Amino acid sequence: MDAHRFEAEVPGGTLVGTVEGDGTPLLMLHGGPGLSAHLLDGLVTEFRPGYRVALYQQRGLAPSTARAPYDVAQQVQDVGSVLDALGWETAVVLGVSWGGHLVLHALAAIPDRLRAAVVVDPLGGVGDGGAAEFEAAMNKGAPVESRARAEELDRRAVAGEGTEADALEAFTLVWPAYFADPSTAPPVPDGTEIALEAYAATWASVQHELPGLAARLAGAAVPTVFVHGGSSPMPLTASADTAAAIGAAASVVVVPGSGHFVWHENPGAVRAAVDRLLAVPPGA
Repeated sequence: MDAHRFEAEVPGGTLVGTVEGDGTPLLMLHGGPGLSAHLLDGLVTEFRPGYRVALYQQRGLAPSTARAPYDVAQQVQDVGSVLDALGWETAVVLGVSWGGHLVLHALAAIPDRLRAAVVVDPLGGVGDGGAAEFEAAMNKGAPVESRARAEELDRRAVAGEGTEADALEAFTLVWPAYFADPSTAPPVPDGTEIALEAYAATWASVQHELPGLAARLAGAAVPTVFVHGGSSPMPLTASADTAAAIGAAASVVVVPGSGHFVWHENPGAVRAAVDRLLAVPPGA
């Protein structure tokens, strides 16, 4: 099925994405922040057929022209604007990593727009979201000769002192640590970019908003599933504690033998979790 381009006008510019497939509307939110959306291309493919899948490039990178503001509240508004541009009153909203964290904020702020929430290996919504454990695991999993360089580059990126080339170098150095078996990690996909301003500013906003997020999620009624890699550098508590904070509407699926990008090492696992959540018969 051919992908079709769509655009959503938002404060500061235009968000650009593609929509493809047929079936239940499903909006994907990519990780980062400030990373290329095409890192989710393989996951988009996993949901065809059976879903109408939309994926847009978030603020900071082409082909989207929208830049600042990069705060969490604006990016939740962006989710609503994209749904409006697609003509979707509601949709399954699926996010990976930072995108999963953004789903949590959308769940708290615009629950009426979410038919269901799918949160894949996210930064959680309780405490620090698992950030400290994640950082330690990524540093430990990176090649020994790369660790010091990666840590310094990331420090500079968070402080807004580095360059986009620095940020991409750091991402490449730690890339193997995202996987259950770093020795079998594929190369970083061609064309991957990082928008440093988007990364630094959004991360600052995330930290500002985290202390109040769990209380805002409590009692959310939207059906929600967390899909977590059993061997991910992101601690399982990031998903489990957040699901517990939400309550009865949330569940957790742990996928053994998977790292942060669950669909790479266990193709079909994320799709299966969503199908179960929506009670879609297998193979439909």
